[in-house]
Amino acid sequence: MNTLRLQKHVLIDATLVTKSGLRVGGTEAAMSIGGAENPIIRDFWGNPYIPGSSLKGKLRSLLEYKLGKSIDGMPCGCGEEKCLICRVFGPYRNQNHGLGPSRIIVRDALLNKETLDQIAAFSKEGKEFSETKTETMINRRTGVAAGGSLRTQERLPAGAKFTLNISLRIFEGDDEKQFIDFVKEGLSLLEKDYLGGSGTRGYGWVKIEDFKVSDS
Repeated sequence: MNTLRLQKHVLIDATLVTKSGLRVGGTEAAMSIGGAENPIIRDFWGNPYIPGSSLKGKLRSLLEYKLGKSIDGMPCGCGEEKCLICRVFGPYRNQNHGLGPSRIIVRDALLNKETLDQIAAFSKEGKEFSETKTETMINRRTGVAAGGSLRTQERLPAGAKFTLNISLRIFEGDDEKQFIDFVKEGLSLLEKDYLGGSGTRGYGWVKIEDFKVSDS
């Protein structure tokens, strides 16, 4: 039996800044009359946020494609000792491994104080801190909008700032620097790709700022 001893947690903090409109979908149950039919996700207090599950899944998929570890579009589940994907994120649907628990914990990314202050100012002016983008599909033969293709999407505007918090569990035998560099690589790939939905249509371009590493 392998005994794992937790040495510490390494904390990674950063700021995620939207460079274009960002859309992480929410529930239409909260849709207001005359509002977008595809609202963004909000917390109990009505503030937009980025779920940790969305961030973790995107980082994992980008790193899997980078390393050629995604087979037929499915997450890696090899469970091999040398596989950084399985060691950091956990082997997908593989219970027969000796890697221990996944090392990465990705928190929900909440709006920082600067952006929350902007939201408060907008609210006093009777404005929403979001934008609605109307889209349609053009019939290539006629050059006009295809019937039934009109849709509206709610998204966060460029310039919104979120606080990123990632925790890495470091056990005896783990290569701490290797894990930190792996997360850095994932965030670098994220800047070149997109976050959320409709990225190939210009949504979800983000920038990572103020990257800091500390021990708990």
